[in-house]
Amino acid sequence: MLDPSQPTPFDLSDFTSYIGSCFDLVKTRLAGYKSMAKVAADLEQLNAYPRLEQLQGPTDIQVLDNKSLSKRDLSRAAQALASGKVLLEHTCAGEATRLGLGAKYLINPRLDLTKGVMLRLTGRSSWPVNPRGLRSMSLGRRHMLQLAWDLSQLARKLKKDPARVLGNQHLLVIINESSVTAVEMDFLEAGFYGFDPAKVLFMVQKSFHGLDLRKGQWVYDLASEPRLHNHGQMLMQSTMEGQIYRLDRGNKQRLTWLAFEQLLQGFLDKISFNIEDLGYLSQSLDLPGLAAALKLGEAGARMVMEVVTNDPGHPQKGGALFWDPELERNVMIESFQLQGVAEADIAYLNKNINHYPRPAEALNTVRERGLSMPLKVSKHRLYFQPVQGDLNFLLPTAFVRRKELRPIQAWKSGANTIAALEAMAQQENRKGFLAWAADLTGLKL
Repeated sequence: MLDPSQPTPFDLSDFTSYIGSCFDLVKTRLAGYKSMAKVAADLEQLNAYPRLEQLQGPTDIQVLDNKSLSKRDLSRAAQALASGKVLLEHTCAGEATRLGLGAKYLINPRLDLTKGVMLRLTGRSSWPVNPRGLRSMSLGRRHMLQLAWDLSQLARKLKKDPARVLGNQHLLVIINESSVTAVEMDFLEAGFYGFDPAKVLFMVQKSFHGLDLRKGQWVYDLASEPRLHNHGQMLMQSTMEGQIYRLDRGNKQRLTWLAFEQLLQGFLDKISFNIEDLGYLSQSLDLPGLAAALKLGEAGARMVMEVVTNDPGHPQKGGALFWDPELERNVMIESFQLQGVAEADIAYLNKNINHYPRPAEALNTVRERGLSMPLKVSKHRLYFQPVQGDLNFLLPTAFVRRKELRPIQAWKSGANTIAALEAMAQQENRKGFLAWAADLTGLKL
């Protein structure tokens, strides 16, 4: 079993020390195992939450409505965002394995969703929105344009200069090794979407080969497929030395951890966005959510997680919210730790848009304590899959929901593909959007 509230500290000095910590961990946790097949057979038990039978329904979930948030709270959130006091993190490193279309940032429906691909993903030969009828833009480009559009609209509402508000923003864009050049070129080509290049930060999430068990000895198999160690490793990597960089005339200018930590000290909140969230394409700014995070941050919360209901028609796996009587608190537990609990039986899911009030404290905690390290076996090799959300076990965490609970909407699989195309079509059809986007980027869209 694996207890996320008691992670084994990792050496995050560099990637070599990280893998060394991985070795130390498997030698301890998997002592006595003689074959990878036996490890694979025991994964559910090895990853199981230790207090599974004690878990109860969650309590004290704050409802975001007019009773909990005042006009002053919402105004404060708008001003904090417009003035650049919120770090906007965009997680784009995932490979969309269930879609089979490569890096999520680069998926271009017009080019990638052929008739054959659509038949594979949806089981249908006709659709409400034909991918060929959409503009040739990647999911990442749509994501960044939506953010710039919404910030510009907010600036006008606050009677501020949109260009200045865009220039105030700090972005952290997490990409993977296979897409790094293409994503960097996308930003350069689009003029950084109106954002200040000096304030657009990048990080390339590292992928790792698998561990193999040979004659009772664990080895790092350089012939195995390199894979990401999930979004928890992404969070840990962001605290390593020299991982965050900006592009200076196309050259990478790397930040020391001290410089990045000092930058974090200046933010009231860090919001981590998941690029496949479909609601983002209609409204990327969530002032009630930000207002709640800032208010809860003042009360001591260092992580704020929003929960949504699962979609009964197409239930998804993901973080599930429960009450742990032993810890005397609500906890968000990843579904692969629930040992047989069906996806349809998960009532509350993490929306995967997490807030970190006073983000320097959160990242210092990660650097010092690490995260728990669930195991995964793929193609007869062992990998790790730490979860970013497990930070809720290490930080004072508040859980919030909307007054009207709605199912999560994210482009994770074929089941969500038609909804994704509809969201993109609605984005394009917004009055003035495409002309504004072309003017902002200087591109013919």
